[in-house]
Amino acid sequence: MVLAHDTVTGKTMLAKRIPTILPPLSPEESLETTRIYSSRGLLGAGQSLIASRPVRTPHHSTSSAALIGGGVVPQAGEISLAHHGVLFLDELPEFNRVTLEMIRQPLEDRCVTIPRVHSTIKFPASIMLVAAMNPCPCGYFTDPKRPCKCSPMTIERYLAKISGPLIDRIDIHIEVPPVAWRDLRAEGPNSGATSQSIRQAVMAARQVQRERFHVGGNGATTTNATMSPRQVRQFCKLDAPGEALLKQAMTELGLSARAHDKVLRIARTIADLENSPEVQSQHVAEAVQYRRLDRRL
Repeated sequence: MVLAHDTVTGKTMLAKRIPTILPPLSPEESLETTRIYSSRGLLGAGQSLIASRPVRTPHHSTSSAALIGGGVVPQAGEISLAHHGVLFLDELPEFNRVTLEMIRQPLEDRCVTIPRVHSTIKFPASIMLVAAMNPCPCGYFTDPKRPCKCSPMTIERYLAKISGPLIDRIDIHIEVPPVAWRDLRAEGPNSGATSQSIRQAVMAARQVQRERFHVGGNGATTTNATMSPRQVRQFCKLDAPGEALLKQAMTELGLSARAHDKVLRIARTIADLENSPEVQSQHVAEAVQYRRLDRRL
């Protein structure tokens, strides 16, 4: 997920709040995450289990070995320490491009593979990647109140630091505007949904997905995000308006086959959150809107 945004929007706070709307760690997930932290000696005094989803926020100067894992004595990196949790990469274009390209394989395989001369070591890395970047180096390109001082060429070079294949592997791209004063000070029913209410909706949607894949005989799959291309075709069937809308989006945005499947997975999830058994055209339309950065590639 990329949050393409202007100036101060509380991006770090948003990233840290994401685990509060996700289902609690299951016993199996807790054990897997605890093993990783134990291998690095990162468990606190008297701590026997990791009970909450981890949030890792490495700095953009972090080395490839520290982020991905490795070293003379191979050990888990930040991406594995975020297993079953959130890896937040702030100021994404400031990371070393080679380091960012190394994230592509773990995002696909949900594990990190480190080859050695006589063996290959694997660390789990089933993560939710959350990244944040400005629309330009100064941060004011889309700000309605502050002028941007960056030239078009400067903006292009800045955005080009993130490769198309990496953006293609990120499910959701959205732009987050600065928070208005009235929203910052809102209280009561006008302050928006609570984390607890959103978590209940997420857990209900997850239950729908577990039942769907269990009935379909797909025991290894439990969420829409892990659907194979075959499962996408099976469980994300569209009606005629949805097909026409997706075809138009593919043509005008030049979406790849990978992005095509991601749009369908997101549309299926939106339908689940609305308790809709069918993926309808409005679900596809909303999912396409979440491919913000595809319009700049």
